[in-house]
Amino acid sequence: MPPKSDSVEGIVLGFVKEQNRPLNTQNVADALQKYNLKKTAVQKALDTLADNGQISFKEYGKQKIYLARQDHFKIPNNQELDQMKKDNSKLQDELGAQKKAISEVEAEIRVLHSNMTLEEIQDKEAKLIGEVEEMEEKLSTLRSGVVLVKAEDKKVIEETYAEKINQWRKRKRIFKELWDAITENSPKDLKEFKEELGLEYDEDVGVSLQSCSELINPGKRRKTAR
Repeated sequence: MPPKSDSVEGIVLGFVKEQNRPLNTQNVADALQKYNLKKTAVQKALDTLADNGQISFKEYGKQKIYLARQDHFKIPNNQELDQMKKDNSKLQDELGAQKKAISEVEAEIRVLHSNMTLEEIQDKEAKLIGEVEEMEEKLSTLRSGVVLVKAEDKKVIEETYAEKINQWRKRKRIFKELWDAITENSPKDLKEFKEELGLEYDEDVGVSLQSCSELINPGKRRKTAR
């Protein structure tokens, strides 16, 4: 007579049949911790079930391996196996459809999360309005003809800039003279020699003395270009 399902033997027997694979006492005890069953109680239940012929066991040294009796399971015939395959295929299709539906819902949720809330939209709008008002105020100031830079300040800036350009031109000329003298009879490749010394020309860093010089008197440059 099989044990009651809620007894220790019943719980252990149900687990062994459900797993239907070789198990030792520790395997069963670990899996049934949710029932607050101690290892000694599990061991006793396994031995009782084995003695009563409810489960099979084999001894390997001092360890016993327990297994559900295979003759207690109903073996499906070919027709039942075919039906099980069809049912399984149907379930797989349903599972695929459910996964697709879940993916679509998750995608919609991500889109919704990426959209701004009403509060965020209002904050953004207020910020943009403030920026527009600030730019309109600056534009209005410029349109009114207000002099943003005094003539004397402009003159000082232009003179300082012109002096820096002259220094640049002078140092560029001095460097060229020195470089020509050093490399005149040098057997080295000039490009490799320059890289070895860590030298950089204006062009290497994207600047041009000519372009910067033309900024000093752009009106005159445009007139000459004609």
